[in-house]
Amino acid sequence: MQPPPSPLCSLPVEPTLSPWRMSVAPMMDWTDRHCRYFHRLLTRQTLLYTEMVNAGAIIHGGTERHLRFNAEEHPVALQLGGNEPDKLAEAARLGAQWGYDEINLNCGCPSDRVQRGAFGASLMKAPQLVADCVKAMKDVVDVPVTVKHRIGIDKVEDYGFVRDFIGTVADAGCTVFIVHARNAWLQGLSPKENRDVPPLRYEVVHRLKAEFPQFTIAINGGITTDAVVQEQLTHLDGVMIGREAYHNPWWLARWDQLYYGEQGGVPCPLTREEVELAMVEYMEREAAQYGTPWPHIARHMLGLRHSLPGARIWRQVWSNHLLKDRPAREVHALAVQSYANAAPQLQTESPTQPASTI
Repeated sequence: MQPPPSPLCSLPVEPTLSPWRMSVAPMMDWTDRHCRYFHRLLTRQTLLYTEMVNAGAIIHGGTERHLRFNAEEHPVALQLGGNEPDKLAEAARLGAQWGYDEINLNCGCPSDRVQRGAFGASLMKAPQLVADCVKAMKDVVDVPVTVKHRIGIDKVEDYGFVRDFIGTVADAGCTVFIVHARNAWLQGLSPKENRDVPPLRYEVVHRLKAEFPQFTIAINGGITTDAVVQEQLTHLDGVMIGREAYHNPWWLARWDQLYYGEQGGVPCPLTREEVELAMVEYMEREAAQYGTPWPHIARHMLGLRHSLPGARIWRQVWSNHLLKDRPAREVHALAVQSYANAAPQLQTESPTQPASTI
């Protein structure tokens, strides 16, 4: 049974649009359960993803540590890394048992460590193996099994490569593909450079949708404005936002209204100040239940006042390691006071107002 949505944004909604219409990308070291809780305060509809979790780590003793999440996070997807069908199937089964709404297989990460394990983007070289992994997972779960991948490997820009990859994986029953519209260069670039250097080719993803209209295809890569989101949604079923969602999270507060129409209703009714206070209350609960230090949580909300006067001073308080042993509520009071002193003229901004960088 799916837990109830957050009481902070709990208007009843029966979405009829694609569940993949808007999503926040899985990002290593960023989209942990604390980050996802923060994002869910801002948007009720957007699909959230975990960081990539190695299937073996889940199976061999790390089940609770890797799979625990907050009930408020739904809808939330578990992204798995791996290349062994049996291990992926067991990890997927555990993920579904823990209540995740989707299991996603990572076929896009280009890091050296992932390459050494022969998974991530390297898997695109072995589409039949990906198909076998997908089938193994689908055989043991009732939730959707999806694949996130690139449009190619290294500097070969061959449309037939990604077309045949999707065709092979689809034969195993996969019907949802989240496509990062860049090649993955497996040699010569760092993971960070792989997010910027290979050119974006949105037209390749549009061509895939035209060739496979029966499948759900969402796009990822370099999308930072409403104008680009709206343009992509005229061609595709969904848009996945990565770094911009993390660095400028207030953008998310408008997504329900902008991208879900009547199903989305209104933007999240919380102000920035109310979101910050809700996060303080969450920090206190986490400390009481799990002993989680508040800085592990606060780091994810440092973009909340992105581009506003006084934001830098506010961030400095929340990220000051000299304050890490003081109670979260006390640090919150210091941050609010410092912010007010730095920007006394600032008025509370409603989420209906466009963020300045969007």
